[in-house]
Amino acid sequence: MTTTAPKPPRASTAPTLTTAERDRLERAFSIPRARFMLGIPVAVIVLLWSFAGAEFNFAKLGDGAINMGEFLSRLFPPDFSKFGTIFSLLIETLQMAIVGTVLGAVLSLFMAFAASSNIAPKWMYYPARWVMNIIRSVPDLVFALMFVSAVGLGPFAGILAMTLGSIGSIGKVYAEAMESVDRGPMSAMQAVGASRRQLIQYGVLPQAAPLLVSYTLLLFEGNVRGATILGLVGAGGIGLELTTAMKMYDYGHLSAIIICIIVLVTLIDQGSALIRKRLT
Repeated sequence: MTTTAPKPPRASTAPTLTTAERDRLERAFSIPRARFMLGIPVAVIVLLWSFAGAEFNFAKLGDGAINMGEFLSRLFPPDFSKFGTIFSLLIETLQMAIVGTVLGAVLSLFMAFAASSNIAPKWMYYPARWVMNIIRSVPDLVFALMFVSAVGLGPFAGILAMTLGSIGSIGKVYAEAMESVDRGPMSAMQAVGASRRQLIQYGVLPQAAPLLVSYTLLLFEGNVRGATILGLVGAGGIGLELTTAMKMYDYGHLSAIIICIIVLVTLIDQGSALIRKRLT
């Protein structure tokens, strides 16, 4: 019977770092911490400056709480005697949001192709970004007034305003989703001579599709709320009825409209959440 002597434990050889490498690693941890500590007082100063400039005052809010409570008390009980009118205008608002979302998503997708740095050439990338910045700087109400003057009152003007406004906001988000994809498959496709169309079709869109769908659902939810606001200037939807109720001090009717809008937005939000869950 032979016995084997136990092997002596191997000596662990710790990697030796030179002084320059150690200093470089220490700076990698110390510099972000120093920047963070320096950024805290700067952020606090900017926040206080913003509070002062915006005249943010909790005491004034407390003093006006009684008036706010009185206003809310006027909203009850809600008056659903005109539910048929409210329902038809809610359907019109939903239809505006659907059409505006589809048109806006399609146009935003094309704009995103031109505004993605990993797809578009420089001569196309910068003008596309500038166009989206300009569109994003203009409020949707201004677009609504412009289209109301062009095509008249009604939902068509609101759809055009939502579509144009979507290009600036969702187009930028689409472009950033495309820029965040893994470049490995794209590099492999470029190595075998794939065209730009093939890069987009097989390298970018399959990776960015879940984000694009999620952002499109977010656009739809925003357009439902936006269609309510655009109605204030006569661009269709339930916003005009909401404004009329406020001007006529018809608080019961106003409360009924608000409750119906809340129900519609909640249903859309729940539906969007289910779709996102299926995608992920």
